[in-house]
Amino acid sequence: MSEPSDATGGARFQEFVRLIARLRAPGGCPWDREQTHKSISAMTIEEAYEVLEAIDAGDDQELAGELGDLLLQVVFHSQIAAEEGRFTIEDVVARVSEKMVRRHPHVFGDHEADTPAAVLRNWEALKAAERAKVGKGTRHDPSMLDSVSKSLPAVMEAFQMTTKVARVGFDWPSEAAVLEKLDEETGELKDAVAGRPRDDAAVEEELGDLLFVAVNVARSLGVDPEGALKAANRKFRRRFHHVEQRLRERGRTPADSTLEEMDALWNEAKERKV
Repeated sequence: MSEPSDATGGARFQEFVRLIARLRAPGGCPWDREQTHKSISAMTIEEAYEVLEAIDAGDDQELAGELGDLLLQVVFHSQIAAEEGRFTIEDVVARVSEKMVRRHPHVFGDHEADTPAAVLRNWEALKAAERAKVGKGTRHDPSMLDSVSKSLPAVMEAFQMTTKVARVGFDWPSEAAVLEKLDEETGELKDAVAGRPRDDAAVEEELGDLLFVAVNVARSLGVDPEGALKAANRKFRRRFHHVEQRLRERGRTPADSTLEEMDALWNEAKERKV
């Protein structure tokens, strides 16, 4: 398949922008016309996750479709803002284009960065300069973590924060060190659980510390923790579905089966590498 020309791609994009504007215009779709940034915010997150699911599945056709759905969210939010006279899709594209040029001086300027690590260090320095210029964060106490959204899912937030600080050298010195920390946090959680009377707040805190370090174990090993957990979730689904199917063959359901029965079928699924 031949690649579309820049002109064709641009024309298709503009046609899509006009299509969304038409849906939002008087006489357009009643549902689309009543939507706001807030009402579709959950859909924006959902579409981003569906893109990740398509990537994990390795399905190009599905990925193309999901990227289109994610693009729809960008254009839809921009159309809402344009109707209110705040900004347009052209402003969105211009800002991200300017940002990419500004943050790649080793490509578009005379700065040198010969390795990915050097690029990331420069990236953080450039973002810090940008934050200082616009006064992002507290007036007198900005942080390099200000750019990590607090609205991210917890695993992603932990991964992004520690990835950033690792770029400036704040990290465990080795994989062995972070694994040792994981053992330490596991021990502290066990101690909190064994406490009498049990301090629920302490248990929650220690569990949070354990999960936080687990995310860092993944990062240290070069593994995406969100992807790893998603894979574990999919494996659990497959294996429990096997349990349900085998019980169904016996005219049973999980609700009227014993734990021992279900454990045996679970182990069967493991042996069969379900």
